[in-house]
Amino acid sequence: MPMNFGNPLASIPEVVKNLLIINVLMLLATIVASSFNVDLSELLGLHHWSSDFFRPHQLVTYMFMHGGLTHLFFNMFALFIFGKVLEQVWGAKKFLVFYLICGIGAGIVQLFVTELRINSIIDQVDPMLYEKVMQDGSAVIHSGKNFVDESAGQLNRLINTSTVGASGSVFGILLAFGMLFPNVQLMLIFPPIPMKAKYFVIIYGALELYLGFANNPNDNVAHFAHLGGMLFGYILIKYWKKNNNIYN
Repeated sequence: MPMNFGNPLASIPEVVKNLLIINVLMLLATIVASSFNVDLSELLGLHHWSSDFFRPHQLVTYMFMHGGLTHLFFNMFALFIFGKVLEQVWGAKKFLVFYLICGIGAGIVQLFVTELRINSIIDQVDPMLYEKVMQDGSAVIHSGKNFVDESAGQLNRLINTSTVGASGSVFGILLAFGMLFPNVQLMLIFPPIPMKAKYFVIIYGALELYLGFANNPNDNVAHFAHLGGMLFGYILIKYWKKNNNIYN
């Protein structure tokens, strides 16, 4: 008699399940497209608005792109662990709205922070070199190189590299979980100690804020995008609570 193990995806709520599938498929598509010399991150990743590659749709599509398997795994793991609880509480429609608004909000914050950083260094770049960055910067980045001048190189990275990942939405989910279930005990992996959800969210948010202001040029993590996801998530939860429909 054959054994029926059932569908392992059956217990996952619909929106979380489909988000997991879409994100995995997009990483596979990115890998396949690269073999044909097509860079999907260039088309779908979020570029600064001064870049020739910026398109408004990237505020949505960037959150379905990832920089590799590790990046994808940690985002999807958090989505699976915390997102399925929120979808069960809120329902599919509200959870999807929350996920998308946190992701779009994170992208908006990332664009404005990038603009502030560009304005802070643009005066340090020779005008002729600035024109070179604007004309040839993208090609230089895609060749795996950058400008020798430190300020020009930093400016080029800010303008011509894309932001990808679901982290903004995921950080919004972490904040929501901490707000709805503040006293739930979470077992951390590093270090392996228990911690209440509210303290986990506070510590994680403070760490992101510190790393964002540290502005390490070798740090490729969009810390302010993470904070943007939390900010927009907080505003949306407060709005729902004020209108007494957070659980509807």
